[in-house]
Amino acid sequence: MAHDGQDITMAEPVILDDLLALTGAAAAPAEAVLATATDKLRAEVSRDGRVSGAAIEEHQCAAHGLAWLATYVESLRQMQNWATRLNEQGSFGEVEQLIHQIAFGEYLWQIYGGIQMNQGEIIRLQDIGLDQDDMRALMEPAVMTLTQNGNTQAARMRLVALMQEQSANITVGASGLDEELEMIREQFRRFAIDKVEPHAHDWHLKDELIPMEIIEELAEMGVFGLTIPEEHGGFGLSKASMVVVSEELSRGYIGVGSLGTRSEIAAELILCGGTDAQKAHWLPKLSSAEILPTAVFTEPNTGSDLGSLRTRAVKDGDDYRITGNKTWITHAARTHVMTLLARTDPDSKDHRGLSMFLAEKTPGTDEHPFPTDGMSGGEIEVLGYRGMKEYELGFDNFHVKGENLLGGEEGKGFKQLMETFESARIQTAARAIGVAQSALDVSMQYAIDRKQFGKSLIDFPRVASKLAMMAVEIMVARQLTYFSAWEKDHGHRCDLEAGMAKLLGARVAWAAADNGLQIHGGNGFAMEYKISRILCDARILNIFEGAAEIQAQVITRRLLG
Repeated sequence: MAHDGQDITMAEPVILDDLLALTGAAAAPAEAVLATATDKLRAEVSRDGRVSGAAIEEHQCAAHGLAWLATYVESLRQMQNWATRLNEQGSFGEVEQLIHQIAFGEYLWQIYGGIQMNQGEIIRLQDIGLDQDDMRALMEPAVMTLTQNGNTQAARMRLVALMQEQSANITVGASGLDEELEMIREQFRRFAIDKVEPHAHDWHLKDELIPMEIIEELAEMGVFGLTIPEEHGGFGLSKASMVVVSEELSRGYIGVGSLGTRSEIAAELILCGGTDAQKAHWLPKLSSAEILPTAVFTEPNTGSDLGSLRTRAVKDGDDYRITGNKTWITHAARTHVMTLLARTDPDSKDHRGLSMFLAEKTPGTDEHPFPTDGMSGGEIEVLGYRGMKEYELGFDNFHVKGENLLGGEEGKGFKQLMETFESARIQTAARAIGVAQSALDVSMQYAIDRKQFGKSLIDFPRVASKLAMMAVEIMVARQLTYFSAWEKDHGHRCDLEAGMAKLLGARVAWAAADNGLQIHGGNGFAMEYKISRILCDARILNIFEGAAEIQAQVITRRLLG
């Protein structure tokens, strides 16, 4: 009990007995609730025996709630797989056990009481159509033990105490990856510490492009050809390796972590949809960073509705002339080639009339960002994610060689783009983990250094609890992302898993940055402190590569089949 002036002590043990058995037993009830919710929603949105898109939109909150519920259940499944592997390897130490039990305790409670889709929207099981009888599936002893005793103040305080003891470790808790991937992590963590972190905040405050020297060093390290096959000049490594690289570079600065993403997605487009000649010409140049690419898809009035694009490509002999407007084009000025989506069938009204082009351009300068004939543009000033800059572009009879029609066939652009979505969302999830880790890094150091009322901030339970939950949720998002990369590396369809990783990772990054700024107090609101930049950078993750609402919609449609 608490007495005047005395600390509250917790009678129960911090780590639960038979933890792996408990969490294993708790997974089945959660999966049963998901199955019931899926069946009920499918019945609700089916018309004449088929799932109706219009009905899903009519019941959008329930539909998106199902996506979040499925994401939570998959997260717990992957955490259980992670813990089991570590236990078999003898690496399931106290830090890992605390992370595991806190994750299960928190996410099971949220499944039962309400999942935080964002800070203003909570989805509850009854919103998805479940009644009290359906919810009683969660009234199993393992679930009740974990919800009551998994995520306690004592557990969080102990985790943070261990985090301080192990501050030299790159991550809080063992990642579960193999030795080769951990060596890659160490290499890029060192690069971020030496070459990125000392300068990132200055680049942000001055709204400057990441220096070319950084790009050149990354090229020497193989970042731009990491997953490109060796026969095309790359290293032929796994998507998992790109996840680790993106994670650690984004931890230094999201702009640097996103540089490799540009080349990764361009290369994937060419690998999946290009002709042999296009692969031979473009892939070695992308791999060496001899050319830098940018993705030119979005238009001012279409947003995520790519099927409504208006930019048109008209035949001009064997070549094309492109006219139209694009917006939110990242790193547009100093790149050499655009993966440009345009309408080649003027009579089409949807995605079937779109084609993808490898549109060449001359890199610009600060004074003349777009020197190529038929092309103009202006910078969009943004809160964060500044290191590559965002632009609006205009095309007026812009010339593209006929040989640069991706795949040599019109009307395939949307399908070609869809084939890259898995990798793009895995990449974004990895970047989100890096941003969240960056928030944890600076916030924990600040909480240790900052003294209030005679002690460090980190000694106050609510500050420590924020830090603990950052570490726990980063590990959850990390395991979900690693799983999606593993699925991709093994040739499995993983749009569902990649979407879940992106959906959760973006929320985790924003929560980490927001709580990190709260730990900084008034100083966090000052632009001189790094957490102010991290907050701005984190906010974009819930929007690009599929806004959270679009992501939830895609996940639900896949779940309902």
